[in-house]
Amino acid sequence: MTRRNTRHQHLTLRDVSEASGVSEMTVSRVLRNRGDVSDKTRAKVVEAAKRLGYVPNKIAGALASNRVNLVAVIVPSLSNLVFPEVIAGIDEVLADTPLQPVIGATNYDPEKEEKTLFEMLSWRPSGVIIAGLEHTEASRAMLANCGVPVVEVMDVDGDPIDAAVGISHRRAGYQVGTEIAARGYKRVGLLGTKVDGDHRARKRIEGLEQALSENNIPVADHMAYSGWSGFAKGREMTKAMLERTPDVDFLFYTNDLTGAGGLLYALEQGLDVGGGLGLAGFNAFELLDGLPRNLATVDSRRREAGQIAARIVAGDYTFDGDDRRVELTPTFIAGNTLRNRLTD
Repeated sequence: MTRRNTRHQHLTLRDVSEASGVSEMTVSRVLRNRGDVSDKTRAKVVEAAKRLGYVPNKIAGALASNRVNLVAVIVPSLSNLVFPEVIAGIDEVLADTPLQPVIGATNYDPEKEEKTLFEMLSWRPSGVIIAGLEHTEASRAMLANCGVPVVEVMDVDGDPIDAAVGISHRRAGYQVGTEIAARGYKRVGLLGTKVDGDHRARKRIEGLEQALSENNIPVADHMAYSGWSGFAKGREMTKAMLERTPDVDFLFYTNDLTGAGGLLYALEQGLDVGGGLGLAGFNAFELLDGLPRNLATVDSRRREAGQIAARIVAGDYTFDGDDRRVELTPTFIAGNTLRNRLTD
């Protein structure tokens, strides 16, 4: 039996028509889910298409509507555990629609985000979900004029181009700062990131510093890192900070993974974690549930943000009034790396 060489040939409707024994028009109707076709005929066409490996030409089909059933999803990173959870929420909702997410990662680079957005919009997607509210002027212009729903996700501290879904990172940071004050800690060390494009981490720090200032609590030390947010980086920074500023009594990490590394280091050194030394992270990663202590953290409701963003793009969400920002409320989780509140 001679195998067809398909390296430089595309299967066509005629191939499916011949394999299923029905007209090309009927094949087209079945594959576009249009028209009145019997279940028996539909099953024959679908079976033939699957057997051949036929994929419809959505570009040609989109010429009439000027849109394809794709949703551009643009995030800063796929290695940071924050963003796969957002994408999972998006996918859960879009799975029940004709829409399909297509993912682009920018590595926190505004120019790469601009380029990625340009390429994705050139395919005329049916919607855009993009992380954050800060973009270049060119990106903002493309988003404002693309003619489809645009949802900026994971942040509401600013004015969205169209719609925004997420938490206020400033308010979340402020909440952590008030918890630090309420538990009697006096000298705080901050361990964050050097990534200029991580605006959400910056806003968390700003909110936390405001709460500490209002309670006359100094930031005793501040250390930033670049690269991968992991246990090793958290251990390294915690060791360095405690050696450099040994009288800090609280360490706040802008990411749970570095916080977990700091927690493990502190426990290995026999430090009074949860008493003399308080620790807190951010993002409430379930991955950390097996640690010797439950790290204090904040649930930023990432998956829910992705779900609501997808519903907006799919036209299945009703806003409460004229404000097209959907602000979710973060939850502070005390874990057991903090002492009790002074008023408890």
